[in-house]
Amino acid sequence: MTNWDEIRTAYQVARLGTVSGAAEVLGVHHATVIRHIDALEARLGVKLFQRHARGYTPTEAGQDLARVAQTTDDQFLQLAGRIKGRGEGVSGELLVTSLINFSPLMVGALATFREAHPDLTVRFLTGARLFRLEYGEAHVALRAGSPPQEPDNVVQSFARQAVALYGSKSYLEKHGMPADESALAEHDFVGYDDPESRAPFAIWLRKSVPFERVTFRTEDGRVQEEAVRAGAGLGFISVQQAKRYPDLVQVLPPREEWSSPLWLVTHVDLHRTPKVQAFLQHLKDYAAASEAP
Repeated sequence: MTNWDEIRTAYQVARLGTVSGAAEVLGVHHATVIRHIDALEARLGVKLFQRHARGYTPTEAGQDLARVAQTTDDQFLQLAGRIKGRGEGVSGELLVTSLINFSPLMVGALATFREAHPDLTVRFLTGARLFRLEYGEAHVALRAGSPPQEPDNVVQSFARQAVALYGSKSYLEKHGMPADESALAEHDFVGYDDPESRAPFAIWLRKSVPFERVTFRTEDGRVQEEAVRAGAGLGFISVQQAKRYPDLVQVLPPREEWSSPLWLVTHVDLHRTPKVQAFLQHLKDYAAASEAP
């Protein structure tokens, strides 16, 4: 129906609002931008933009086209990321994703991996949303919970992160060490703001302590950790992370029911590439060394 250059031009004009801005982004003359827009409007038989002194404003039809063009442009970029990941050497970009809670492990592993492979650029993406490996949004994902079920993904069991209940020395000096589990209901806790959180330790806490005792609430694991260290209450922290802070005291030892299984996930198209295989092995070795006494 049309060529992609014209659609891409229309998308950039809709995004930026000016012909000059679109021309700069696309690396073409402004006359080319105008010619593409005129040709596309003539071919579709609709006005895509309202022209005015300040620039171009997309009509309803222009907005519809821009939405479709943005999705297509995003998919092209993701495809390019996947293609880059298929190189034969350990170079280019390595995109890894996990929840922010696992950043101490992942940052250390990525830093040492980059040191061993100086031609590599590492990108570490964190967030609660599920990054789509099939679109090249990441080469390797570390996920927690039930085994990922997306088609065309390779899923490997990684580990269980030991989690224990901690309090700061300042908190325990003020409130005392709980004599047993029944005494926990008399203490303040740091936890998730969502009372229905599915984190394993949050489920246990909900059964053991009234939610009103969770007096410092936040969805960010880093903030929870800092709140426990600041003496805001007792809270759950990974044993490996807690070793870094001499001001933390273990109140209850780790339990399997407080931790989630961890999974390494890669896309089948990239799983066997040298870069991905090298990092998977490095991450496993790094995690094993970190757990060693």
